[in-house]
Amino acid sequence: MWKDFRDFIGKGSAIDLAVGVIIGSAISGILKAFVDELIIPLTGLLSKVDFSNMYFVLKGAVPDGTPLAEARKIAGAVVLGYGQFITVLVNTLILAFAVFMVVRMVNKMKARMAAEEAAAPAPPPAPPQDVVLLGEIRDLLKSR
Repeated sequence: MWKDFRDFIGKGSAIDLAVGVIIGSAISGILKAFVDELIIPLTGLLSKVDFSNMYFVLKGAVPDGTPLAEARKIAGAVVLGYGQFITVLVNTLILAFAVFMVVRMVNKMKARMAAEEAAAPAPPPAPPQDVVLLGEIRDLLKSR
């Protein structure tokens, strides 16, 4: 069992997956901070909208301008908060775009490397066997 586990871990795909998960979680944190601290405030500045407090009142009476957290505490009020959904949607779109750009860059690098390998000069073809044998005979005759 230990040998099978060691073989599994030693395979490149398992290690690549682990590295991908670690890097993905780090990039996710960076992108979440980017969206929460830069994109959402900028979109709020442009459209005068605060995503975090966007909601619909489904039942009950909620005074206008009441923050979402307080509106949820009002007795008899049922509110549907959709602002967080918009934030998550923007996060996902930015993350998907970032992954797309990384994959695009990697594909361009692979294509460039393949083109460089194809452009490398091929080694000269080996001489025919009879020429090699004649060269060996010549070398043997010279050494005598």
